[in-house]
Amino acid sequence: MKYMVIYAVLAAVYWKVDSKFQSPMVQVYSHQPGRFGAPNTLICHVSQFHPPDVTIQLLKNGVEIPGAIETDLSFGKNWHFHLTKYAPFTPARDDKYICRVTHSSDPSKSIDWDPNM
Repeated sequence: MKYMVIYAVLAAVYWKVDSKFQSPMVQVYSHQPGRFGAPNTLICHVSQFHPPDVTIQLLKNGVEIPGAIETDLSFGKNWHFHLTKYAPFTPARDDKYICRVTHSSDPSKSIDWDPNM
């Protein structure tokens, strides 16, 4: 880990990486097509952000979904980060599912899951 941090610093200096804030792009979707009453997986993919300080919450009717799993933070060759959080769910017609993303670049973003996507 120590060497990876040193490499990242040296690479940033060598390639003159722009370390300004970059607001995250947020995508909310389900693993299977949205069908009410059918078990599925709710996925929130957050990408193209910098710096890496981001918080992702998956919400059902305004309450955080327990047991959601978050992947490891990764970055691309442009040094922008990406992260995914997902949780099993069984959507009902009256339920509202949201991915809320908080990043230092701007206020929280809340994106609704659309079962018709």
